[in-house]
Amino acid sequence: MNRRQFLRRSAATAAVLGFPALLRSASPNSMLQVACIGVGRMGGNTMKAVASHPKVKITALCDVDTGFLDPAAKTFPDASRHRDWRELLSGHAGKFDALTIGTPDHMHAAPAVTALRAKKHLYLQKPMATTLHECRVITQEAAKAGVVTQLGNQGRSTIESRMTVQLLRSGAIGKVKEVILWENKPLSWWPRNTELRAQADAIPAGLDWNLWLGVQEPRPYLADTYHPQNWRAWFGFGGGELGDMGCHHFDTSFDALRLTAPLRVRQTTPGSSGPLWGKSRVVEMIFPGSDITAGKTVQLTWHDGGIEPDARKIQLPQGVAKLPESGTYWIGEHGAIYKNYRGGKPIVLPEEKFPAGKYPADLKPQNHYHDWVDAILEGRKACDEFKHGGPLTETVLVGAMADRHAGEWLDWDRKALKFTNNPKANALVRRAYRDGWKVAGLG
Repeated sequence: MNRRQFLRRSAATAAVLGFPALLRSASPNSMLQVACIGVGRMGGNTMKAVASHPKVKITALCDVDTGFLDPAAKTFPDASRHRDWRELLSGHAGKFDALTIGTPDHMHAAPAVTALRAKKHLYLQKPMATTLHECRVITQEAAKAGVVTQLGNQGRSTIESRMTVQLLRSGAIGKVKEVILWENKPLSWWPRNTELRAQADAIPAGLDWNLWLGVQEPRPYLADTYHPQNWRAWFGFGGGELGDMGCHHFDTSFDALRLTAPLRVRQTTPGSSGPLWGKSRVVEMIFPGSDITAGKTVQLTWHDGGIEPDARKIQLPQGVAKLPESGTYWIGEHGAIYKNYRGGKPIVLPEEKFPAGKYPADLKPQNHYHDWVDAILEGRKACDEFKHGGPLTETVLVGAMADRHAGEWLDWDRKALKFTNNPKANALVRRAYRDGWKVAGLG
């Protein structure tokens, strides 16, 4: 099949599936036109990874900081340059088919929903958003738009993660009784300055501080506080360590155990109430059981900030002397699965009962970024579409919000999008946007 025939067949498939036109150019040999909002750090990594696909052309770049925008423009000199995503989407939407968003978390939802309503295919970095309401709206708008979406949860595409899902679903350890997760990497993004002074510092050259704040209320620029990477520590801008890494860690269990949403959550360590998230936590989450779990409910327990799980519950594989920095341990009726998050295949325990020949051997490498592009071109769904990524992020956020009501069980009703036993906790579900940045149905 030549390129012309391939694109015609892809367009026909897309029409059947309800996807919008894949390529706006009349030329059958044209590239997929992609715009990028947020082109520094992880946003820049996403831009470059998507651009490495041979059928992608980066046509527009948008960033509030010329320190990131200028280098990106040198890499993609033919792409138009923009500082304000609103101007990009309102004035130049006809120039691209698909969009990547790699901004700080507080600025995910507004451009994402606007792009989906413009029928743009969307790659959105994790977590989907900072509030449960924003996640719900993004997921709903994606379903309405019928576009190809992908959450930037790239660990989902690794052979090791997909192997773990297969092992758990195959009954390698019997039905699952409990899941233990931990992430204890150093908090490189914790701000050096945590004093919210009224007197502003000089704004760095090239940074549009007002555009960076976006939907957030105005506040003074303070050095070493929010920009460029310290925003994750602040309530309303990020979600702390659980909000940062939860989507990565929870994904395998969420998928393999066919989880929906937690029934209740509780943080057993001290929480936070001020502008900063807590630096460490242990969070217990109770989910409805499934055909993969041993009981009517199943517990997942998250640890971070240097807090290690109870070592008495974890059997380490041969050659592993101590718990790694981050990992997951699934406890089943007939054994357990150990996985170091930083790399390596899952190990079924006891090892002598599960030799190498029993592990799945037919899994092929998968590029998470290219999967999104290929899904667009082929008129199919991507591996981490928002139908999956939305509920996953909601689950992570329900757990993260327990930091604000530590010590209490919070009962969660996913359908109603509210905590049923704590009216104060419902203030965490959604937020208001400031004037000039409001998006219908969001804030």
